[in-house]
Amino acid sequence: MSAPKTFTTAEVAKHTQRGDVWTVIHGKVYDISKFLDDHPGGEEVLLETAGADSTEGFEDVGHSEDARELLQKYYIGEVEGGKAAAPAKPTAAAPAPAQEQGGSCLIQ
Repeated sequence: MSAPKTFTTAEVAKHTQRGDVWTVIHGKVYDISKFLDDHPGGEEVLLETAGADSTEGFEDVGHSEDARELLQKYYIGEVEGGKAAAPAKPTAAAPAPAQEQGGSCLIQ
């Protein structure tokens, strides 16, 4: 049996669009492109971490043993160093300015 293919985090990060979605769970790379339509939680949750490490989210949900076995169908290799880049965090919106009324500032 040959050694699994190894991908850099940069290679994994290129696969973020519908039809070409890779993710990393516990250092293993999965091409889940064909699973988007079948995912019980919807495709959005998979697309949010496309090209990045999904381990935390995968474990937080508490997937069943059946789900873990199904995941093996999409395995394509290992990520170099065991972990892909974290998904981009949405930037927080700037807080709305306090409104002035009658010369005093209302802060809620």
